[in-house]
Amino acid sequence: MSLETYHQKRDFNASPEPRGSKGKASGNSFVIQKHAARRLHYDFRLEMDGVLKSWAVTKGPSLVPGEKRLAVHVEDHPLDYGDFEGTIPEGHYGAGEVIVWDRGIWTPVGDLKKAYRKGHMEFELQGEKLKGRWHLVRMADRRDEKRENWLLIKADDEFARAADDADILEERPESVKSGATLKGRTPRKAASSKKAPPAQAAKIKGAKQADMPDFVKPQLATLVKSAPTGSRWLHEVKLDGYRLQARLDNGSITLLTRTGLDWTERFGKPIQSALQSFPAHTAILDGEIAVANANGATDFSLLQKDLSDGRRDRFIFHVFDLLYLDGQDLTGAPLLERKKLLEALCAECPAVIRYSEHFTDEGGLVLKHACRLSLEGIISKVATAPYRSGRGKDWVKSKCSARQEFVIAGFVPSSVSKSAIGSLIMGYYRNGELIYAGRVGTGYSAETARALFKRLDPIRLERSPFKQKLTAEERRDAVFAEPLHVAEVEFRGWTADAHLRHASFRGLREDKAPEEVIRETQPEAASHAAPLPVEARRTVKLTHPDRIYWPDAGVTKAGLADYYAQVWPFMAPFVVNRPLSLLRGPDGITKPLFFQKHAWRGMTKDARLVVDPADKNSVQSITIRDLNGLLGLVQGGTLEVHPWGSNLSDWEKPDMIIMDLDPGEGTSWKAVIAGAEEVRERLAAMGLTGFLKTSGGKGLHVVAPVKPKAEWPDVKAAMKALADAMAADTPDLYVSTVTKSKRPGKILIDYLRNGRGATAVAPYSTRARAGAPVSMPLEWSELNEAIGPAQFTVGNTPARLAALDKDPWADFRKAEAVIEYQASKKKRR
Repeated sequence: MSLETYHQKRDFNASPEPRGSKGKASGNSFVIQKHAARRLHYDFRLEMDGVLKSWAVTKGPSLVPGEKRLAVHVEDHPLDYGDFEGTIPEGHYGAGEVIVWDRGIWTPVGDLKKAYRKGHMEFELQGEKLKGRWHLVRMADRRDEKRENWLLIKADDEFARAADDADILEERPESVKSGATLKGRTPRKAASSKKAPPAQAAKIKGAKQADMPDFVKPQLATLVKSAPTGSRWLHEVKLDGYRLQARLDNGSITLLTRTGLDWTERFGKPIQSALQSFPAHTAILDGEIAVANANGATDFSLLQKDLSDGRRDRFIFHVFDLLYLDGQDLTGAPLLERKKLLEALCAECPAVIRYSEHFTDEGGLVLKHACRLSLEGIISKVATAPYRSGRGKDWVKSKCSARQEFVIAGFVPSSVSKSAIGSLIMGYYRNGELIYAGRVGTGYSAETARALFKRLDPIRLERSPFKQKLTAEERRDAVFAEPLHVAEVEFRGWTADAHLRHASFRGLREDKAPEEVIRETQPEAASHAAPLPVEARRTVKLTHPDRIYWPDAGVTKAGLADYYAQVWPFMAPFVVNRPLSLLRGPDGITKPLFFQKHAWRGMTKDARLVVDPADKNSVQSITIRDLNGLLGLVQGGTLEVHPWGSNLSDWEKPDMIIMDLDPGEGTSWKAVIAGAEEVRERLAAMGLTGFLKTSGGKGLHVVAPVKPKAEWPDVKAAMKALADAMAADTPDLYVSTVTKSKRPGKILIDYLRNGRGATAVAPYSTRARAGAPVSMPLEWSELNEAIGPAQFTVGNTPARLAALDKDPWADFRKAEAVIEYQASKKKRR
């Protein structure tokens, strides 16, 4: 380790910081310095090999277990720095006031050098303020990311606090050395930073001096079949929120929709306050306000829910264009120049104002990656073009799945509630006439279904508002309404008779007039995507199809059936002709759930009943032969499908094994990824090929196909030996016993799924958890920190599958191998 970078960045003739030199390598001190630089942060320093390894923790440490705090790895500091308090002069690196906020000793857990190299350090702190066990976890590298980002996480122990307890940062702001607190002065004041941008803006070619307009009509993107290629294009991730124009006028903030409506008050004070800190006197920003889901993707449904609930703490304003700045009209300037200036200005902004980054890779590649992550799509823009209001060809959008606005022209009442809708009747305008587009029967939470009924019931119509005469089926149970409202809908395409196919409600679009809604042209499968296999024929009739199984995600019984119809060609090999255990919840995930291994009264006739040859009581077990069998189980409230590892042709000899990596409290996702890769390597050493899937819960599953030669005792013993070996080789990371007391901060390598009668959730099966996640097969190359264990859901899986070049598990059965393990037989002798 070296202090060369530390010395290069500082002028010790002007700064009071210690010059320092490398010390002895045996100490174990730590220090946290509160640093009021350009932004207030906390410098977390651990003594290692004679220097202080250092991380800048942007929001400071949190005592709430599992709460992740970004820690940016910075240059090593000398040991003398651990005692430094003072003010670094303005104009020098790190300018600002520094106090010693905490200090003490630290003790690593396990092999420190190995942990630092792997990027997951576990340690205990004995400080004056911070105590107990902590984790530092390195995040995956991002393209063009110059910083090395880590996460600082508190483990769950007696020193941890609940989320609603007092914040240690506010409770103890003082220095443990001098008792002093920061004066709150930062060398780089907002006023001085606001003087620079106008000069920069005036230098941009195409900028011109002008008064600030009241509103600039937004530039809109045209839908295209495939993402454009070539160096003239840059590509941004398509956001799933409300398009807004922010107008900053000497401290006054106005937020305008794409039609010019004033929505400033709808998004509350946090966004307004953040925009007031934007380093400019006057400006017009183009962007989108959105809310992110648990996996980091923007989610329009969550945005709608937060607006409805009056929640204001999750809004992020993603800014992607700068139209005006302190007397300069920038609409005539090249896009890339506008974005460069915007990025520099956003560096001074609070976290709720986020610059929208772009990619310059080939467009099809960017789109494909976005689709595989189940994002909505991308926006491609000509880098050298000016800002042109209206819809043109300089901005184009390519989508991962069909999605657009439709006019609500009526509803079908719920079959389970008198005050809720069961589905919506949709249309669009063509030459001024309303055209029928079909029904949307899923995507509604129970609360949304009631709110829509309350909105639509008072505007009922006696006659259909559609131009064409509807068929008897189209009119069945329909309640027509005045076409006053617009909804955003995600769907799988159009049927032969021009109806929406597998459509899901995403939210109301109050920023768009019904008369503007037309049918967008979108191919069934974009050129980047391989078409999904043909769906199997369905004959099962669902009763109460609008019964909501996942209230938060708005997934109904009909929606679940649609999902399984789409994924059936991929899922079938892993559930057909196998004994099944089911997790049932006939009233949805918020009501009682129970496992079902045997037949029940009223069970579907589309499933088969078989008798386990080893069951002396001849109790019948459940199995299915086709999609209708699975849909029959859905009709019976099945929310999870758990097959055996053997099929009906030979109950005693499994044809697949599964290793479940189940992380304990405080374990990083990066560590789970490393564990899965190690399981794969150990299986390879046994001659087996590991295939990967998310669990849909907390962890990962590694599954290997085997030739049905070995019997259950030998298979279980072989997998136990693998799990025990991992736990013995790296006891600080892995355990092979289920005992919870041994699991905090560690990963359970669960081999017990490989016993006779044991089951594991099937590939593509839903999970009875919030968000309607599914267990998703992946390519090993896809495994990174951007894909979490519950990344894929009923809602976004079809878009992912359509973006794949091939089924990630297409070669599963071709990789069968024999398990050579007979320790259990030797033991029995």
